[in-house]
Amino acid sequence: QVPLVESGGGSVQAGGSLKLSCATSESTANSQVMAWFRSGRGNEREGVAVIRADGITTYADSVRGRFTITRDNAQGTMYLEMTDLKLADTDLYVCAADPSWSNSLTPLLSRPASFTYWGQGIQVTVSS
Repeated sequence: QVPLVESGGGSVQAGGSLKLSCATSESTANSQVMAWFRSGRGNEREGVAVIRADGITTYADSVRGRFTITRDNAQGTMYLEMTDLKLADTDLYVCAADPSWSNSLTPLLSRPASFTYWGQGIQVTVSS
């Protein structure tokens, strides 16, 4: 099975909204930590938001107040609701998951290597 599958991407005008979904598989359904990344500069992935199984979250400063990460553990789906989208939000968004619990989530935004499973990514394009 594919470990994680994103959906919900597309094109939107600046100021608009999109909601991304990340469906888990049997191997990722019980992940302790899940996250959304985007490609950022060069080949380095930029952490967007992280959510733990107990619902605790953290966000990148660039999206705080505009994006909301949630997860439905019963359905095995993680979401990223994006509002007030800006041109700079244009990117390939990728969901990630890891079975290990982390006491501190903010450092994970800059540690993509901490995540064991990755989706293929989904494009979000914001235009003016």
